[in-house]
Amino acid sequence: MISPSHPFLTRPVVYASRDIERALGAPLSTENYYIITNFSAFAKSAAEGRPNALLIKERNPLDTRELLAHPKTAVWLRALPRPRIVVFKNTAQIEKVCQKNGWELLNPPAELARRVEEKISQLEWLGPLQKYLPPHRVMLCENLTWTDKKYIVQFNHAHTGLGTILINSSRSLTELKKKFPKRQVRVTDFVAGPAFTNNNVVWEKHVLTGNINYQITGLAPFTANPFATVGNDWTLPQQLIPARHARPLAVVAGGQRRQIKQFKQMATAIGKKLAHDGWRGLFGIDAILDEKTGKLYLIEINARQPASTAFESELQKKTGGRGLTIFEAHLIALLKLPYKKQKLIAIKDGAQIVKRMPNAKCQMPNKKLIINKLKKIGLNVIPYENTMPGSDWLRVQSEKGIMAEHNKFNEIGKNIKKILL
Repeated sequence: MISPSHPFLTRPVVYASRDIERALGAPLSTENYYIITNFSAFAKSAAEGRPNALLIKERNPLDTRELLAHPKTAVWLRALPRPRIVVFKNTAQIEKVCQKNGWELLNPPAELARRVEEKISQLEWLGPLQKYLPPHRVMLCENLTWTDKKYIVQFNHAHTGLGTILINSSRSLTELKKKFPKRQVRVTDFVAGPAFTNNNVVWEKHVLTGNINYQITGLAPFTANPFATVGNDWTLPQQLIPARHARPLAVVAGGQRRQIKQFKQMATAIGKKLAHDGWRGLFGIDAILDEKTGKLYLIEINARQPASTAFESELQKKTGGRGLTIFEAHLIALLKLPYKKQKLIAIKDGAQIVKRMPNAKCQMPNKKLIINKLKKIGLNVIPYENTMPGSDWLRVQSEKGIMAEHNKFNEIGKNIKKILL
């Protein structure tokens, strides 16, 4: 692990992010590390008055492009010698702001990220690696048919489960076709089972595969969207899960080794393809384990810093293990420093879950009261000031797992759910 005084940042690196939590994979005490973010009570507390954090206060939270384009940002960055910019997710608009101001942006090109993430262009980009996907096809929405068999429809652009629709009746299909008849969609066979994800780093031509976690998806009261990702549990993949449920990564020793190997082979193959196309730094993959066959299928590629990066790095630091955190490896890879056979720190415990904003008609509970109750049972809580439906409202983090098995909380998870309800 790199200490805060380690001179790997020989020039200023400035992380611009809507939410300060995304940037806290490296401590603010790190030499030559700076953060630009929105002002909030949590951001003020996390920054602790340090001069290397610029907290911008406006009526509503600004997105990353707006933060970079803000007049205070340009003034603040003039005091730094040749600053380099890092963002959570690059876009063409962010690239334009950086180019206009002459700032070096370290993130990989937005156009490459778009091709990799979007559901239709991704198929062409994957090429032979489409073998990792469940059976799929592309067609116009108006040509979809119902044959008494469930399937998944995805629009070209979607993330964290948004834009993913389960077709389970002729009625749901008719409504979709009527609304978007000429829109191209990716149609995928429905696969039932638990989902797993991990964070990986492309460093030069090398791929560092991160810790595999169980992906918490669609659980109430955290979201009303059955496909929305709401959390990660690094403990569950290490435990035995009853055979009557899905057979995830830890069933019997042989099955566990085989499936972990299959997952890492998938992540490495995608990382090698990204490296060939000029990618650097973090990316994530999501895979689903077919509960009938035990086969892993690729379901999503996150061509950006995944949302679990900062907390995974925090868990890695607490182990005291030798090696790099996932966030440290990300920064070093973006800086194009030479790879010297460094390894990532392994973790086998910990979890986080996010309560998302419901639609405007729902009444939100008392946030301050909930935070106090969660902290009393030893949990870390990150509040957000977002107002859009589906955006993050509260992030709850635990050093221990919160899932007992697929779609079922353990006692810690049940307590979190009870407090939120």
